[in-house]
Amino acid sequence: MGKKYKIKTHKATAKRFKVTGSGKLLRTKGPKSHLRRKKSARAKNMLDQMVGMKSAQQRKRIKRLAPYIEKYSTLASRRGGGSKK
Repeated sequence: MGKKYKIKTHKATAKRFKVTGSGKLLRTKGPKSHLRRKKSARAKNMLDQMVGMKSAQQRKRIKRLAPYIEKYSTLASRRGGGSKK
């Protein structure tokens, strides 16, 4: 029996999306860094939140780009939390 090949992860996708413990995909919102002086504090805070992915087609595409995202992704790393000892 031959070796199975590893699939390369699309790193930009892996950085933009996270998986929750229940398996839902979360994405970051768009224009966070562009023209921030014009935006209100409330608008900037809204852009910092992560939003769930609705479309099954989009979820499938992300899983293809980042096949190991469920295995290595944690929201704790997103919030700056480390390993618990």
